[in-house]
Amino acid sequence: MSLSHAVVWMDHVGAQVLQFDTEHVQAQKVKSHAHYTRQHQSEVRTEHAFFGEVCDALAGVAEVLVTGSHTAQADFRHYVEKHRPALGKQIVGWETVDHPSEGQLLAFARRYFLRHDQMAGAPGRTGG
Repeated sequence: MSLSHAVVWMDHVGAQVLQFDTEHVQAQKVKSHAHYTRQHQSEVRTEHAFFGEVCDALAGVAEVLVTGSHTAQADFRHYVEKHRPALGKQIVGWETVDHPSEGQLLAFARRYFLRHDQMAGAPGRTGG
């Protein structure tokens, strides 16, 4: 099923992706990959793999809102601009928010897209 909107909440540990329309919601979680390296004596995040999976989860979505921590958004934006510029055209907003529940995130996104669609002159498609 192809849904018209998506909201992503992310930090550097994981991402929650909600694809939705007026009647349906599909939730997906993407976890950051970490592995221990003896050379650096630390866990090294493979952000490219993580951000790539988030991008893959958004394939086919017309409009995307990215939320989460400011630093995670900045790193994701840089990744999208450099490696997935086509997705950049689907992203209509970037909002810094704390850790919302799934219901709070969905409500926030529905309000956001309702305002976004009204400002763009399109009828609200996300319900309320």
